[in-house]
Amino acid sequence: MNDEFYNKGLEKAQQKDYAGAIEEFTRALQLTPYLAEAYYQRGLAYYDLGEILSAVSDFTEALKLNPQSVEAYYCRALARVALKNLPGALADVEQVIRLNVNYAAAYNLRGTVCRKQGYIQDAIANFKKAAELYLQQKDTENCRQCLEKIKQIQPKEQPAAIVQTTPTIAPIKSEKEYFAQLLEKAEKGDTREAMEDLNWALQVDPQDAQAYCCRGVVRCKQGNYREAISDFNQALRLNFDDAIVYRNRGKARSHLGDHTGAIADFNSALQMQPQDAMLYIARGNAYRVMGNYLGAINDYTQALQINPDDATAYYNRGIAYTCLEEMERAVEDYQRAASMFCEKEDWGNYQQVLDSLNKINSPSSNSTNARYKLLRQRLLRLVGGYWEIAQRLIDQAKYDYPGMSEEWYLQKVIGDWERDRG
Repeated sequence: MNDEFYNKGLEKAQQKDYAGAIEEFTRALQLTPYLAEAYYQRGLAYYDLGEILSAVSDFTEALKLNPQSVEAYYCRALARVALKNLPGALADVEQVIRLNVNYAAAYNLRGTVCRKQGYIQDAIANFKKAAELYLQQKDTENCRQCLEKIKQIQPKEQPAAIVQTTPTIAPIKSEKEYFAQLLEKAEKGDTREAMEDLNWALQVDPQDAQAYCCRGVVRCKQGNYREAISDFNQALRLNFDDAIVYRNRGKARSHLGDHTGAIADFNSALQMQPQDAMLYIARGNAYRVMGNYLGAINDYTQALQINPDDATAYYNRGIAYTCLEEMERAVEDYQRAASMFCEKEDWGNYQQVLDSLNKINSPSSNSTNARYKLLRQRLLRLVGGYWEIAQRLIDQAKYDYPGMSEEWYLQKVIGDWERDRG
């Protein structure tokens, strides 16, 4: 029978007949005095009727019967705020967070209490935490409200020191730390969840340039380079003028074959971070693909001046030296790279370097043919060190005269070049 009264109480509360709901919950409690949920529901009805003291009394009874009730603590905190019992409300909110550290509404309410007490920095920290949790829970409206509260109370100048008189609040992750966590998630292979979080962040704030940059990086990891570039462009339009954007957009452009655009981005990034060795390596790679081996070597060398222990720079410079037929220097760089990869137990890259060394030392390789080497070096000098130009000329010769030897095509191209420019 008590279930019948209890269910009728819920129905009347849903119909906003709070007085009728109270009557039904009271009948249920007369039959079953230890029904914690009935006290809790009756407390809600009292609260909605504006009988706050009665609501607090019922929430207290519910907690005596069920001390682990997060909802009862939270609602009693709300009621105590209405009664201006801020210390009591704060104590209840602390209990909520102790029972459920991810209860977003509790941080929101604790921010309100701190604000009423005049502890602005504590209020901001709590509203930030609440906004972060609401964002994770896909609650757009409450997230926006928390961000708006922060804007309203954010002081223009931060005080030199703030006296902490309220309980210590756990550190709140900054926006930078939040995005770093998402990138770490994507790095571990969970790009789908990272993308979901970033898409939601941009729904909450479509003007968040850092979110666009972060989403571009994740899209690069997914291989969606065109969409990544679109995100990087949007970040730059929103004045997120950061080397990270230029560097990652440059890498995306390289993957799409736009090496000239990539170099322009790397140049912009290097103006901001001239001591970033990885930027020089990235630009060197773009130069190398374009056939500008000397430019690539200069960049790899610059990277090694900044970081002499960069095995990747040695390896890539070795590749560039190989393309210029400077085999002694190539072998020296490969050996250094192999040694460093070995020390790091990076066996994948170590084997890759060994494969490159074997190609140089293979008796059947064209690189061991002295005449072929001399012809390649001569052609490279003629085209100013840009092998991309030389390769196009060789490909054209192969198209015009199919079936000839590699050496014949080199001689043909050299002869035509010298004749046309003689």
